[in-house]
Amino acid sequence: MKWEGRRRSRNVEDRRGRRSGPSGGRSGRRVRIPMPRGRAARGGGGGLLMLLVVLGVAWLLGINPLSLIGGDLSNSGGSYTQRPSDNLPMADAGEDRLLDFVAVNLAETEDLWTLVFEQNDMTYVPPKLVLFSGQTTSPCGVASARTGPFYCPGDQKIYLDPAFYAQLRDQFGASGDFAQAYVLAHEVGHHVQQLVGTLPEFNRLRGALPQEEENAYSVRIELQADCYAGIWANYVGEQNLLDRGDIREALNAAEQIGDDTLQKRTQGFAVPKTFSHGTSAQRMEWFSRGYKTGDVQACDTIG
Repeated sequence: MKWEGRRRSRNVEDRRGRRSGPSGGRSGRRVRIPMPRGRAARGGGGGLLMLLVVLGVAWLLGINPLSLIGGDLSNSGGSYTQRPSDNLPMADAGEDRLLDFVAVNLAETEDLWTLVFEQNDMTYVPPKLVLFSGQTTSPCGVASARTGPFYCPGDQKIYLDPAFYAQLRDQFGASGDFAQAYVLAHEVGHHVQQLVGTLPEFNRLRGALPQEEENAYSVRIELQADCYAGIWANYVGEQNLLDRGDIREALNAAEQIGDDTLQKRTQGFAVPKTFSHGTSAQRMEWFSRGYKTGDVQACDTIG
């Protein structure tokens, strides 16, 4: 992916090196990327290999603790008091390659969704991206290596421990910078869902739904986020930022974090009624649909 030297988003909070961030009550449910739990996660390598991947970009996900793909959504309510140290100055461009990478990719999502919202007479308010190492706090609870990347509606921020990228490569076999960018674009998709009201509506209904219906609704939320990530891929392609093989990297990542693939990897069999993110085939299909059409209307997984 051609990302070097491009505009960096300023909506990045770098908490790496700090044990914990701002405190706050658990006022929301996080939307995360699927991570394996079980035999595969326990095999050697210490803390990093114990990471479990979670995540799920207009509606959000709900998570069944029995599913191997954790993730909760929540309403955006809840108190949060920002401290002066929450927004430390970003390192200068070129001083921190990882920071540059995520900030540039976040900026591309800002450009895309600002345009889309303007076309629909709406105003896009971008999310903050919180980079942390080890552990930090959020209105959705503690963020740690175990939780994986997630979107918290409580403060409309995305939480990411960059160590997850190593796990994505080593445990999931999903290497490449575009696979990493896909993860971020998917989380931004959940923020879009929050802004347009799909996520709040899901959260309003979920408590009254039987578990299997809630899981099925969650799958639709996640697949739409994948489709939104595909729209982002279409956009960066139009900006001539794609390298050969980038789309293949994203599709491989979508395949590796499908519910069926993760469950088979960790327990040897899949239980469809516990799926909360979608099968590998579904996730690849909806990412492809967004990429090929570049049309938000093509991402209606709910209606």
